[in-house]
Amino acid sequence: MATTEGNKLQMPLKPKPVEPVLKIPAVVRRNTLIFAASQALVGTGMMLIPSLGAIMVLQLLGNAALAGLAMSTLGITRFVVSYPTGKISDTYGRKVTLVVGLSVSLVGSLVIGSAMIMTSFLLFILGLLIFGLGAGAVQQLRVAAADMYPPSRRAEGLGYVLTGSVVGAVGGTGLVSFANFMSSRTGIDPIALAWIFVPLVIVPGMFLIMQVKPDPKEIAANLEKYYPGYMSRKETAAGAAEDVGFLAFIKHYPKLAAFVASFAVQGVMAMMMVMTALALNRQGYTLPALSFSATLHAIGMFGFSLPLGKLTDRFGRRAIIIAGLLTCAAGALLVPTTSLYWTITAGTFLVGLGWSCVNVASTALIADTTSPLARGRAIGANDTFSAASAIGLPLLAGFFVEGVGLQLLGLVALLLILPPLVLMIRLRESEIRRPSQAAIPAR
Repeated sequence: MATTEGNKLQMPLKPKPVEPVLKIPAVVRRNTLIFAASQALVGTGMMLIPSLGAIMVLQLLGNAALAGLAMSTLGITRFVVSYPTGKISDTYGRKVTLVVGLSVSLVGSLVIGSAMIMTSFLLFILGLLIFGLGAGAVQQLRVAAADMYPPSRRAEGLGYVLTGSVVGAVGGTGLVSFANFMSSRTGIDPIALAWIFVPLVIVPGMFLIMQVKPDPKEIAANLEKYYPGYMSRKETAAGAAEDVGFLAFIKHYPKLAAFVASFAVQGVMAMMMVMTALALNRQGYTLPALSFSATLHAIGMFGFSLPLGKLTDRFGRRAIIIAGLLTCAAGALLVPTTSLYWTITAGTFLVGLGWSCVNVASTALIADTTSPLARGRAIGANDTFSAASAIGLPLLAGFFVEGVGLQLLGLVALLLILPPLVLMIRLRESEIRRPSQAAIPAR
């Protein structure tokens, strides 16, 4: 089916009318600001897994072979929960899903902190599973952002919300530094303290999300009401059904290309984060230094979301995804070539920047080609696909670091990037912009 869809992309399409420049209404600006602030708070806690996960495993087990276990466990939970939470989001709204996800993450953070105090590996795994389930649900925040904007400004809207994660990344470094400071006064393990402090940022994030009105799903279903002059694009009769489900999504060539691109950059990033933490730890750098490196990586992931969103709306989803894949590959080749702190950090920054390009553009692509009532499941399916790469590849990175060496990971990264690059080169932007089949998905 993918081949058939790919061939269809070669067919000339009729020019579509140019959508007028649409002003962002006050209610959307307010909701966007709330979501960005919530993302900033929530991101503070979420950053602890990539920055400290490998060190926690090393501290509990005394061996680096399973250093990627924390990232892999997070990948497993996202793999399990992403599509079901997408369905919940499509049925009950975005706010409910986000608040429930944050509540679960809060419990998970306390369990992880307790595990580090008790040096219990089994309790640590349980905490990771709980935290990961909540974190997977919180990914629906991207759906909420995409819902509130028309296609001509959709990636820009995503950029506004995702930029809040930069504050979260800085906050993550601050949280670790504060925990390090308090550890010397309390005698409690600094990593444990960092996790125990996480609820202090999650609770305000939950409160902010509850202030969003109306639910973004309602805005998505009535864009004409919020954007006067917006040209609604519905080709099928009322009551027609849209094919919904993982198999239906991957049979659609543009979505398949987006899924594979997300799989690749997520896998490369997961491997590089494990390797970076271990490499810097072996060089004797402190926890704040490791956290600062992870912060620069996170700035690459989120700091340029807004300009990337605007570029995506201007030059198209396909072009930005291709640029992101190439940038991610360049960073992955740079990280294993040296033991120098700033060179390694620069490589992880580029990996993060490439991931950001793909994340913003692929989310916009999927939203463009899916009706609002199926959008949560479509983006959830994409998250499931990308989470699959975060299950095995971080563990692979740990074994490589322990037994083979770092250099081979650069080659693995290139092999991951090549397939989506080919798929994206074959894709046509005009096909990406084709509206969804219908407004009402099959139940």
